Amino acid sequence: MALITLGGNPVHTSGELPAVGSKLADFKLVQNDLSVASLSTFAGKKLVLNIFPSVDTGTCATSVRKFNASASGLENTTVLCISRDLPFAQKRFCGAEGLENVVNLSDFQEGSFGKANGLEIVDGPLAGLHSRAIIVVDADGTITHTEQVAEIANEPNYEAALAAL
Repeated sequence: MALITLGGNPVHTSGELPAVGSKLADFKLVQNDLSVASLSTFAGKKLVLNIFPSVDTGTCATSVRKFNASASGLENTTVLCISRDLPFAQKRFCGAEGLENVVNLSDFQEGSFGKANGLEIVDGPLAGLHSRAIIVVDADGTITHTEQVAEIANEPNYEAALAAL
């Protein structure tokens, strides 16, 4: 379990992030059109996984906006914004904001992505949602960078994530 905080109060995740140098485990996440995406959907691409509790919070929305702004200039890279929000909420947010450079993926059905990667918050008011984290993966599926954000209300280190590409 990782110990993180929400408003300074301790909460725990279901485990630890996968290790740098390991392969990202396959996943099944729901896209905005309700189709299912897996790791093979993005084969041959570098990935930035921007993982967060809910797009309907200020910090989560900011991270999607900032990665959207960076994504257009990244070569052979896709930014995946992953939460347990319904795909409809993700689509509504990006549509209202005019964000077209990120791919939203939802883990709403079973939370299996969060559980498999040690991201599920297991106690506190956000229990069941994903913690705020970044996982960067090279074109071969090897993890090159991770960040478990210690305080849920804080933004991730965007520069470190992009530098890992």
